[in-house]
Amino acid sequence: MGISLPAVAVAGCTAVLLLQPVTAAAVTEPAPQRRTSAGGGSVTSLPLTAGRALAPRTTQPFELLGVGWDDPARSLAGGSVQVRTRDAATHVWSGWHLLDADGEDGPDTPGGGATAPLWTGPSDGVAVQVTPGPAGLPAGLRLELVDPGRGAAPASPRTLPAEPPDGHQAPRPAIVTRAGWGADESLRDPDFDYTGPVRVVFVHHTVTATEYACDDAPRVIRAIYQYHVQSNGWRDIGYNFLVDRCGTVYEGRAGGAELPVHGAHTLGFNTDSAGVAALGTFVTDTPPPPVPDGLARLAAWKLGLTGQDAGGRAQLVSSSSGSRYPKGTTATFEAVSGHRDAFNTECPGATLYPLLPAIRTQAVLLQSGARWAVPRPPVR
Repeated sequence: MGISLPAVAVAGCTAVLLLQPVTAAAVTEPAPQRRTSAGGGSVTSLPLTAGRALAPRTTQPFELLGVGWDDPARSLAGGSVQVRTRDAATHVWSGWHLLDADGEDGPDTPGGGATAPLWTGPSDGVAVQVTPGPAGLPAGLRLELVDPGRGAAPASPRTLPAEPPDGHQAPRPAIVTRAGWGADESLRDPDFDYTGPVRVVFVHHTVTATEYACDDAPRVIRAIYQYHVQSNGWRDIGYNFLVDRCGTVYEGRAGGAELPVHGAHTLGFNTDSAGVAALGTFVTDTPPPPVPDGLARLAAWKLGLTGQDAGGRAQLVSSSSGSRYPKGTTATFEAVSGHRDAFNTECPGATLYPLLPAIRTQAVLLQSGARWAVPRPPVR
């Protein structure tokens, strides 16, 4: 039997948004909107109305959620979004989870805004509490519930096999293709967008669950993909690549793993770069040993395709005033950099970021043909 949560009153400037079935005496809520995808996946949007206190509500099944809004000029910066979810199997409510309200990922000219997504696992109930920032609440605030489904019918090939180095290139790691993780190709923009040669690889973390079975990684990636496309309105998943806790490398944004696909991962510096995200949250959790190893193998190969030294540096020009650098500013980055090097964020997390020097070293040795492994920290 589920735990009933009491309604929370509005205090001060805090808008508490708790969702429940609407009674006849209540003001009618806008109807939820549900968009489906191949393989049974879906995204359900629940409009949020500020200044009302309602009890939690039962929802369609979901496994990932976030909060989005329509106005790209407004954000929840300085405010907060907290959510509680109900486990679909046990019917037990979770504690409150704080969502990252600053949208530092994304294209350089976003059409709206959204929090970072939260992987909840199979859930069927939700409550939301929003505290506005100094600018108030942006228009079109809505809760997005994502069910990754079974995935689209797999096509061949499902994996790009590992290949030996070719000339100056490092070996290509085995890469699970989009077909391999069940991407519904009808969701994304049908055209591909390319940038110049990749000179910097930015490392991220997805701020989703860290303790997951590696067999479930494709479900997490499908959910992030659906959230980025159907909730955020991006042309495709933002990251060029992803790496799970077992070190498996996945193809992210479509257009060719070996090609310089223009991603949406590091606001202001998506041009001439690639973004790779470690699946998990590495703020206090130490990355499992295969994670830095997978990041190094991917970075060595991707940078080596155009002869970029993984231990070198490169200059990129900021294309957005939202980054750490004003638009038009030339900034110098390590060839393997963290998201925080380009944006005021903790990403890729306090436990993963310090591993970047060792990841660079391994990538350099891979490019030189040497075999070496990142020193592996103990797993908590």
